[in-house]
Amino acid sequence: MSLARLSFLRKLLTGSRLRFFRGVMKMDIHPTVEMSLSAKPDMTFPKGVHIGEHTYVAFNARILTHDRTRGLYMHTHVGRNCFIGGESIILPGITIGDNCVIGAGSVVTKDVPPRSIVAGNPAKVIRSEIEVGTYGRFLDADETEKRIRETDPTAADLPNRMAR
Repeated sequence: MSLARLSFLRKLLTGSRLRFFRGVMKMDIHPTVEMSLSAKPDMTFPKGVHIGEHTYVAFNARILTHDRTRGLYMHTHVGRNCFIGGESIILPGITIGDNCVIGAGSVVTKDVPPRSIVAGNPAKVIRSEIEVGTYGRFLDADETEKRIRETDPTAADLPNRMAR
């Protein structure tokens, strides 16, 4: 049995969680944002969280807006069409431009220019002038998935974004 059968439950839970962040905590999160259940926007200064449309925040990613040791409370901005990789940390006061990909496990300590890929600790620009679609997905990703499904019989069990 595939977990894809339970995707409706995931959508219900993540949708409720995002409504809580927007409505109760007053975070500036666009309604098209998708966020893993384990993603962690800063609850200490929630009004400092700003996430643009069609952005995806993956598992255990943290978007920070405060630094208790220095007494700072800052606005942290994530642009449109971005992908924030799992286990990433975006430090307080950082601005991530539109159409960016933040590599998994990255620690973003400086602003990220639009259309960039950053990775590492501290995160550094590893490619510029990239082209991505919604949710920071590379434009050739659907074709890559299709090719994998055609050549690998075990790939049939993978989540199928194209079947939606």
